Amino acid sequence: MALWQGSSKRTRTGRRIRYARGKRKFEIGREKHFTTIGSTTTKVVRTKGNNRKTQVKTSNIAYVLDPKTNKITKTDIVTVKENAANIHYVRRNIMNKGAIIETKLGKAKITSRPGQTGTVNAMLLSK
Repeated sequence: MALWQGSSKRTRTGRRIRYARGKRKFEIGREKHFTTIGSTTTKVVRTKGNNRKTQVKTSNIAYVLDPKTNKITKTDIVTVKENAANIHYVRRNIMNKGAIIETKLGKAKITSRPGQTGTVNAMLLSK
């Protein structure tokens, strides 16, 4: 089923709006696919204006920045520890921006948007 991202048929107060046009193809959104832990797979999607977005479907590596040394290290992801977006994402190992992951270097907070940027970038948390 398509996700329609157009205007509502109701106003803020609840009055019905009678539109002079129907739905348009550019108002359809994409289906959600959450980034999980696994061997790295990506998908390139076309966006408006013939631009491209790279979505990470599964990933087991993260580029972690150590704020003390200002050095970026490629490391393995072990599991998802916390997720403020949804508590059930931890159980399903879903990674999004703001999620706290356990890596081989320690706990890190994801700073990129894996579903839109194509990589999992994170910042190491102090112990």
